[in-house]
Amino acid sequence: MQRRTFLKSALTASVASAASAGTALAQPSGGREYYQLRKYHLSRGTGSAMTEKYFRDALIPTLNRMGMKTIGAFSVNYGPETPTYYLLIPSSDLFTLTNLDLLLAKDETFLKAAEPFWSSPGKDASPFVDAESSLLAAFDGWPHITPPDTKQKRIFHLRTYVSSTYGDHVRKVEMFHHGEFKIFQESGCGQVFYGDLLIGRQLPSLTYMLTFPDLAALEKGWAGFLSHPEWKKLAADPRYAFEPIVTNIDSLILNPLPFSQV
Repeated sequence: MQRRTFLKSALTASVASAASAGTALAQPSGGREYYQLRKYHLSRGTGSAMTEKYFRDALIPTLNRMGMKTIGAFSVNYGPETPTYYLLIPSSDLFTLTNLDLLLAKDETFLKAAEPFWSSPGKDASPFVDAESSLLAAFDGWPHITPPDTKQKRIFHLRTYVSSTYGDHVRKVEMFHHGEFKIFQESGCGQVFYGDLLIGRQLPSLTYMLTFPDLAALEKGWAGFLSHPEWKKLAADPRYAFEPIVTNIDSLILNPLPFSQV
């Protein structure tokens, strides 16, 4: 089959199946969550301690009070991004999620608890160098966050798949719905969330999070996934295998902060 003919038929099928595939191009179903994923590039020295105090005593309690009950707080312990903290904020209230900083700035209880992080005097005294946020919509097939037992030891694998075209992105999301959820489960990989990037860097892309007791379990889980007969069958499907549909993968190992609700 010629590549041009295959690409045309693949794109047509992608558009036809987008609603069931759960991409950002589809209309959201009732009850779907959205995620704000925040990244704080910390200052050296006291940055970590000040940021943890801010998360623990000010931000997370306020988010809980606003109806956001399962907040994830994580540190990056490996790689060039250290020291960096991530905050995962899930909500079905898109207005609140996208106007969060404006709402926090008017909350007197929060502002009192947030000092000195919120108003640290000058760049040199700031606990973080900069912060960035991205907005994601949960997959239709995984519409809510599924946190692990926070009383147990755990690590997290945060992965982002970037595609070169929206058609490729649609087909990659489709792969999760057509088998990857089940394969991860059967391989012993805990699944926390899956989201389409709506606003942020590296569009089009998706981000998802897995959880494991430790690094050994992570390696075992991924080995089981990659050797799973259903994965080999799915990866060899001509609809997904005729060209690379993921052009870049970001992969981070995260540890939960002591007060993380995920």
